[in-house]
Amino acid sequence: MAAASGRRSAPLILDFRSLTVPRGDRFVLRDFSLQIRRGEHVALLGPNGSGKSTLIKAITREIYPVDRPGLRFELLGRADWDINDLRGHFGIVALDQLHNLSHEVTLRQVTARELVLSGYFNSLGLWPHHRVKPAHERHARGILRFLEISHLAHRPVSEMSSGEQRRAMIGRALVHDPEALVLDEPTNSLDPGAVREFRDLLRKLARAGRTLLLVTHHIADVIPEIERVILMQDGRIVGDGSKAQMLTSGRLSRLFGARLKVVKTRRNYDVV
Repeated sequence: MAAASGRRSAPLILDFRSLTVPRGDRFVLRDFSLQIRRGEHVALLGPNGSGKSTLIKAITREIYPVDRPGLRFELLGRADWDINDLRGHFGIVALDQLHNLSHEVTLRQVTARELVLSGYFNSLGLWPHHRVKPAHERHARGILRFLEISHLAHRPVSEMSSGEQRRAMIGRALVHDPEALVLDEPTNSLDPGAVREFRDLLRKLARAGRTLLLVTHHIADVIPEIERVILMQDGRIVGDGSKAQMLTSGRLSRLFGARLKVVKTRRNYDVV
């Protein structure tokens, strides 16, 4: 209880209020408000098209809300950010990065070591003009050990499994020791064994002390360390509370538009 109380008084790392975000000819987020404090572990659940990916692009400042009364669009207490500076505070691992990685490795061989180090240069892999310092190399080796992929340091990403690739991408996001790690649908397309291993990694990341924002539509991704669950639908938050409050059969059936039964296992929740 003391830890939870401390988090309630911790500084806000994300403070979005009254965001309305257009994409194309429609509004994806509408009068959207969300606050997350340092040290919180949060899962954001919603069906495809609910606005989850748009929220991530708002966090990374790839898209901006409409300027209107009551708008607050702050990260770490600041509204104005240089995108390159922001990357040092928020580590993002998103599906479009994985797609870009798949394209990149068809052009040249990128190893796990190079992929992690490339986080210093905002690239996918290293290029001749990049100057890697000894401190960078030491830090990268430590990250590979933490992610349990030291044995992949010199293996081309194109020869790795999807789960191994995602670990290496997380390593790239960790090079700046970000205050928050944002993971977009991290277990999509993984086989059952890889999913189990990846969820164990999520637990390790959550226990490492960073704020964790997990964006998913897989209920079983909500690991025990995540205490707060946010439900999104049609560009709005329709639920925000504890796992016990949010992960119920009735709420999730309404959220996903299907009859779902929630079951609680020893480690997490799932639906049948």
